[in-house]
Amino acid sequence: MSDRVLIIGGGFSGAMLAARLAERGAASTLINRDDRFGLGVAYGAAEPWHLLNVRSARMSAVADRPDDFVDWLRLHAPEHSDPHGFAPRVVFGRYVQDRLNRIRRERPQAIEAMSGVATAIGGDGVDLADGRRLQGRAVVLSTGNPPPAAASALPGAVADPWALGALEGVRPSDDVVLIGTGLTMVDVLATLERRGWFGRAFALSRRGLLPRSHGPRPDPRLEPAPGVGRSLAGSVKAARDAAPPGDGWRSLMEAYRPITAELWASLDARGQRRLLRHLRPWWDVHRHRLAPEVAARIDSLIRQDRLSVMAGRLLTARPAAGRIELSFRPRSQTREAKLVTDWLIDCSGPGHDPRKDPLTGPLIAAGAARLHANGLGLDLDPFGRVLNAQGLAHPDLYVLGPPARAAFWETIAVPDIRERIEAMARALSPPS
Repeated sequence: MSDRVLIIGGGFSGAMLAARLAERGAASTLINRDDRFGLGVAYGAAEPWHLLNVRSARMSAVADRPDDFVDWLRLHAPEHSDPHGFAPRVVFGRYVQDRLNRIRRERPQAIEAMSGVATAIGGDGVDLADGRRLQGRAVVLSTGNPPPAAASALPGAVADPWALGALEGVRPSDDVVLIGTGLTMVDVLATLERRGWFGRAFALSRRGLLPRSHGPRPDPRLEPAPGVGRSLAGSVKAARDAAPPGDGWRSLMEAYRPITAELWASLDARGQRRLLRHLRPWWDVHRHRLAPEVAARIDSLIRQDRLSVMAGRLLTARPAAGRIELSFRPRSQTREAKLVTDWLIDCSGPGHDPRKDPLTGPLIAAGAARLHANGLGLDLDPFGRVLNAQGLAHPDLYVLGPPARAAFWETIAVPDIRERIEAMARALSPPS
């Protein structure tokens, strides 16, 4: 058996785990669908106008080197080196690739980067679509976010806005309906505008909530309010009581950032399901915010009557004289409403379902893995190891990044992922 750690998925999570393992003296094989290691969907499909949603000062890829990204910007992209600014995502992708490639040069035997499609995990290795079988002492599943669940298979419907060329058919004057009002919707509108689009957009989600904006400067962090963590209801009440007036809620959210994983783990499955059902939309729009200039552009589209944000549920979609007719039920109403558009674009977010995933579905069916009781994804132990049907941890099968969200909740932002990378690198590295 090889002494390498096999990492499936070469986006940010997988690439930076491989880099950290190499720095700690451990060898890994990084398996990615193509040769664009370090990018993933978040940075590989980004355009120059897509900005980070976190200030540069917080985007270091290394937990114990908080200035790593800003220092890199000063050398390689000084025009974006403001630590309190929001750099383009393509620039951050360059930083991730640069870090990975530098460590590969420094430790040429430590990281093996391999293009291939993993088709199965079993025993002590990974099977690839081309017939190869790789063996290693541990496997880390780091496959990132899957595409959205398709809104429709109709002509004119875009099931995955991040797919290559997905938006190229949208004409400048076309109307579009966007299913989802979160960060993906914002990115899609930015891309359409940059390509000369001047039509109208209608964005539909269950509650019609838009991501909030960061302030012009970093917000001070409050101390967690007394009562936080005793129960879900108690935490919500404590947060409401402690929230400063006006835009002071940002400082409150800063107080929650370092203890979110702890609070999540303190809830039982019932409490986690309640949070997901009732609070998640509000949490998401306050926690995952927009760069101020991006938020200002969305506000401008609304004022120009080019963007209408609606709360409701999509019911049906059907062809209608070369266009698409949608039926939806506005929130708190019993009557259906109709809308005719040129394009239906699914911006509802990743379609996580481990049972349908070609890698994890067979593991669940065989009892080698199980779903978490909160319904978000795979059940893991505190180290990120997969739990089987009996609740026993697999000693050598780990999950990192977005697929680990059921266990750790906040696993999509770089500041959260790098902490998980550090913990996993310690667990998988040889004793010092």
